[in-house]
Amino acid sequence: MPTSRDVRDVFVNHVDLPRGETRERVYALRESYMLRGSESRKLATVGAFRVVPAGNLRDHDGKPLDASRGELHHLRREGLVDIVPSPGRGRALVVLTSRGRELLDGHRHRDPDVAGAWRPHREGGAREREQATRQEFYSGIRQPRELEHDAKVYAAYLRAAERLQEQGARVRRVVLDLEIKRDYQRFLQERNRGRGDSDGRPDRTLDEIHRWAAEHQLPEQDGHVQIPDARIEFEDADGRSHWHDIEVETEHYRGQHAAAKAGSGFNRYQSVSVRIVASGSRGGGGRRGRGRGLAEEMFL
Repeated sequence: MPTSRDVRDVFVNHVDLPRGETRERVYALRESYMLRGSESRKLATVGAFRVVPAGNLRDHDGKPLDASRGELHHLRREGLVDIVPSPGRGRALVVLTSRGRELLDGHRHRDPDVAGAWRPHREGGAREREQATRQEFYSGIRQPRELEHDAKVYAAYLRAAERLQEQGARVRRVVLDLEIKRDYQRFLQERNRGRGDSDGRPDRTLDEIHRWAAEHQLPEQDGHVQIPDARIEFEDADGRSHWHDIEVETEHYRGQHAAAKAGSGFNRYQSVSVRIVASGSRGGGGRRGRGRGLAEEMFL
């Protein structure tokens, strides 16, 4: 099945679900659902970003979704998504249910090349390659206090991905902070697993933490690793692998936390009237290149 180059369609390229205008029956575990292509795209997009404002999603006619009717109402009735209010904003936010995530995970493409998923130029077995190209999907709300902040990440992705595409890039997947933090914690706790006498404190040295951060091309200082809100993985026009790190700033960024993010080199997006104040995408080897035309105003 051919894959779409639209940056809104990246995530559905990782699953084998209906793509046409007519609803088809699909199965997950012992349940069945009726979906059309635009609904498949919504599920994959919401799953990839954890939470997305309904108004940022589009129906099969390209119009913003209404939480109370149309395709979003259909997905809620099917038990695949939930609608939650945005704190203080009155916006409807969309999250996957556990059934929605099961549907996506149960219909992953078995062949990453068919799915259009990026195979980075690196060594390793089939399992390692699959993990390196796998688009993670999430369900439910994990941190209610971060809900408003997390809901802005998808809009920041759209602006960044569209500009990257204008430069000839092809977006492959998005890695959220949750996935990077999970991998970092596994690294920190690796020596404690299976030890009955462990107190749970990581015993990694500063040099080990520095090497881990360098291998994952993340900024680190004095053992503190800075992790972006999202990392867009893409190939340039010549097929070389790169990424573009996104950090969504809010009015709550203060003190040392704000200073650390400002010095991270991430592409920072401020809420409301937004401007990328550190532009550019970073590729292999840890080198930083200035991205052409990546600084622009954006409204979230």
